[in-house]
Amino acid sequence: MSIFTKKLGIDLGTANTLVFVPGKGVILNEPSVVAISVPDNKIIAVGNEARVMIGKTPDDIVAYRPMKDGAIADYRVTEAMLRYFINKSLPKWNIFKPEVMVSVPAGVTSTERRSVMEAAMKAGARAAYVIKEPILAAIGANIPIHEPTGHMIIDIGGGTTDVAVISLGGIVVSTSVKVAGNKIDQAIIDYVKKTYNLAIGDRTAEDIKITIGSALALGEDMVYQVKGRDFLTGLPRSSEIKTFEIVKAIESELQEIIKAIKSVLQDTPPELASDIIDKGITMSGGTSLLRNLDELIYRATGIKAHLAEDPLLCVARGTGIALEHLDIYKKSVITKK
Repeated sequence: MSIFTKKLGIDLGTANTLVFVPGKGVILNEPSVVAISVPDNKIIAVGNEARVMIGKTPDDIVAYRPMKDGAIADYRVTEAMLRYFINKSLPKWNIFKPEVMVSVPAGVTSTERRSVMEAAMKAGARAAYVIKEPILAAIGANIPIHEPTGHMIIDIGGGTTDVAVISLGGIVVSTSVKVAGNKIDQAIIDYVKKTYNLAIGDRTAEDIKITIGSALALGEDMVYQVKGRDFLTGLPRSSEIKTFEIVKAIESELQEIIKAIKSVLQDTPPELASDIIDKGITMSGGTSLLRNLDELIYRATGIKAHLAEDPLLCVARGTGIALEHLDIYKKSVITKK
């Protein structure tokens, strides 16, 4: 490695983008949000600065997420967002272009993969690599992926849930479903609207999920004071919501994830299936932190599930490790120079 070439690993997520620098760790973790001024189509804020604007902007400013379900929904804005994150991660005096590795969901098409690489190159990378998220999540979760044994990883992010069985450094069986944190938040928004006649935003829904959300009923319910706009009067109002209601609200979304896990298990070769029974299922990604999700998976499949260490950082950490050891992971990498 040249002393002049900086290496950056980027977990380009639907909800958050993380940047990992080998030797330093995660140096940046910001929302994948961009604020744009409508009249002149100019980007005015990115990341944390833009997230606080969601749902609070005047008519001439729009704050939105350019990544949808793990893929680029708005190419120009994603490129600008990547440039912002790359520049912010480099020293001010840096004149050398970095090598960048970006994560992509397991189910992306070759066109989507190419657009991610091109966006990284245009945003200022010297070389761009992409690797599928389940491989990166497994590397970041310290799973020895090159062994001839089966490992199952479930990476539940904001836009997609990736389920994969990995052996000998590659994906044997995988699926990717567009049901994850964002769809769960939307289910909470819909439930609050239907049950309480209250309009709430994405940020409130996410806060409800984190504060009192659970995949299964709890022995003792937690309570959340939800504040929103009354649909009938149009005035602000608050109401109490309990954990058992959230369990009910997000049930069908979680069942979609369970269905994906079962379909991968059903397609797994018998020898690898026996490894998975012994080792259990590793969960990564922000949404895997939902209370009792591991227990729900165990009840549905009969296989123990456990959280990886720092599940939010697994993919980002994986990009950094893969960048440092490109020769080892070259089988999994797609390159553009």
